[in-house]
Amino acid sequence: MILAPLHSGTSRSLIATRSSGLLRPDLLTGLALLPVLLLLSVGSLQAQVFDSELHDYRVVTVVEDLQDPWSMAFLPNGDMLVTERIGQLRIVRDGALDPEPITGVPEVRFQGQGGLLDVVLHPDFESNQLLYLSFSKPNEDLSEGTTAVVRARFDGSALHDVEEIFEAVAWGQGGSHYGSRLAFDAGGYLFVTIGDRGGRPDPDHLGDWPSQDLTNHIGTIVRLHDDGRVPEDNPFVDHADALPEIWSYGHRNPQGLAIHPETGDVWQTEHGPQGGDELNLILPGLNYGWPVIGYGVQYGGERIHEGTHREGMEQPVQYWTPSIATSGLMVYSGDAFPEWQGHLFVGGLAGQQLHRVGLRHGDEGYEVTRLERRPLLFGLGRIRDVRQGPDGFIYVAFDDRQGGGTTPIIRMEPVN
Repeated sequence: MILAPLHSGTSRSLIATRSSGLLRPDLLTGLALLPVLLLLSVGSLQAQVFDSELHDYRVVTVVEDLQDPWSMAFLPNGDMLVTERIGQLRIVRDGALDPEPITGVPEVRFQGQGGLLDVVLHPDFESNQLLYLSFSKPNEDLSEGTTAVVRARFDGSALHDVEEIFEAVAWGQGGSHYGSRLAFDAGGYLFVTIGDRGGRPDPDHLGDWPSQDLTNHIGTIVRLHDDGRVPEDNPFVDHADALPEIWSYGHRNPQGLAIHPETGDVWQTEHGPQGGDELNLILPGLNYGWPVIGYGVQYGGERIHEGTHREGMEQPVQYWTPSIATSGLMVYSGDAFPEWQGHLFVGGLAGQQLHRVGLRHGDEGYEVTRLERRPLLFGLGRIRDVRQGPDGFIYVAFDDRQGGGTTPIIRMEPVN
């Protein structure tokens, strides 16, 4: 299905037509008719109620004055950890931001899209107090960086026993496409996304792009034990010409990662170039096509891909053209919004929107059954991360593209 914009006054809605079995928002037109919300700040929306197809909700500011927040993680007592890309780990205690950052965070390469990125808790955090951070790691003279992961024990104010458990073979001078999302599955395996580190693929040599080369970690998702060891059942363990950590490959810049709490399915979102952002079901050993196939073009409009399909390369479950610049990804399982249970929530940076995606598993795999007729939180700011809180509310972190400013974290609460 293709979603096309239909404008009426100052409202924005979407109508659906059939095409290729995929859903994508078509080009947005009539910018002068976008909602008045585009002119408002998040802080001014405290009392405003928003409607959606299944649940009405209100926006409440949780905390303000964060510098480039990238990720959130909730502690068992309800406090919230927040990474700031500048290299700080912060904590929100009893609803208030502690003015003192957590100490013990590793040095980061804060350049371009790099910095301190994801944070997740160990599945047994209550007993072992272990947490994990992904970040752009600098070399000695700061001229290059790569994606790395550390684990550490958290005592409530500082990190101790900080240990690097993974360093991606993805070094480069550029400051973009680090990937860096982390997620644990029910078996205690840690998944890590690594981006393709930027650049412009040559249309005449697409198969030579690093994300099609299994001798590095560029453009891959890797799977590890909680201490960084390689699981024996990883798909490329016995391949002499592949790195054993690799779980899937052919990715561009995967910045959304979520494990379905009931099915165990691994879901991922990744940035396309100019068009072609993707939602993918990640399966072991598969090639997701970048840059050989895809639904985008180079910035400027030049051709990249040889086409949209190729044997041996996976199709996205959904794609967005134009790009919304996909960010955080969440599978909702709470009770606050019961009609949204099992739905995926996809953040958008450039699109400044939160998408709700319903899925159904059929004979030929997953298909999208529902896309919110208009994106949630549309036009309030660049959405960097989306998480479900222990209260069942949906928490959203906003990003400051220019850097130097501050942005909030808000939550969506149901209106009964």
